[in-house]
Amino acid sequence: MNQPIKIGIIGGSGLDDSQIIESRSEKVVNTNFGNPSDVLIEGKIAGVDCVLLARHGRNHSIMPTNVNYRANIWALKTLGCTHVIVSTATGSLQEHIRPGDIIIPDGFIDRTTKRAQTFYDGNEMLLGVCHIPMEPAFCKRTRQVLIETAKELDIGVHENGTVVTIEGPRFSSKAESKTFRQWGADLVNMTLVPEVVLAKEAGLCYAAIAMATDYDCWRECGENVNVADVLATFKKNVTKVTELITAVIPKIAAIDWSDTIDELKNTVNGSIMLPHSN
Repeated sequence: MNQPIKIGIIGGSGLDDSQIIESRSEKVVNTNFGNPSDVLIEGKIAGVDCVLLARHGRNHSIMPTNVNYRANIWALKTLGCTHVIVSTATGSLQEHIRPGDIIIPDGFIDRTTKRAQTFYDGNEMLLGVCHIPMEPAFCKRTRQVLIETAKELDIGVHENGTVVTIEGPRFSSKAESKTFRQWGADLVNMTLVPEVVLAKEAGLCYAAIAMATDYDCWRECGENVNVADVLATFKKNVTKVTELITAVIPKIAAIDWSDTIDELKNTVNGSIMLPHSN
């Protein structure tokens, strides 16, 4: 028997509109890790059970460092989500990734410094230390369904990309931006880490839809990144992200994910080192 599928959607800057969900109801979820960014919106998309959460709050009042990533992911897990699909605004570090382009990332480089990255922090609910492997960082099967769906919709996507996640809320300096390019990174953003890490630790199939909104500040010509241009580019192109999310959900629900979910659970269980008893 196929495992019932429920899909969590975390909307980033410019994509937190609950109107994409039918039969909406608000759900307040409190977790052992604190409160999520906002109430969770439960409902259906194309007949599939979904949960929508605004990463920064519906008023965009929470800066990247202060997002309670653990509470957000745990709340989605608590409501029975098997998958998490997120949107994220990113700066492009490569000339061929143009503002407005869609990217399905497959790797990350962590440059954050202040964020809790594990549920296994000595609390009484989850014993031990979890040394979760982060390759693959994103769910390969979910990424592939996203890529195939984008092609069917004639939405051009970059099929892979490495994202540098910085602490924020400031943007990078030019020296930092050039360094990230030397590392071979494709994008820079402020929110994928620790979200992707925690989703894997929670045993959830996690994939991201990234939109390039700007060229950061590494180029010698053109405008440097600024909030106004980021929001304008996202607003101009957000329909592509919304269309992709709504189209991919029934395709995900039609697939048997039992083996993938079991594999994720086994990875988590095999990564936990329990304390030794004397």
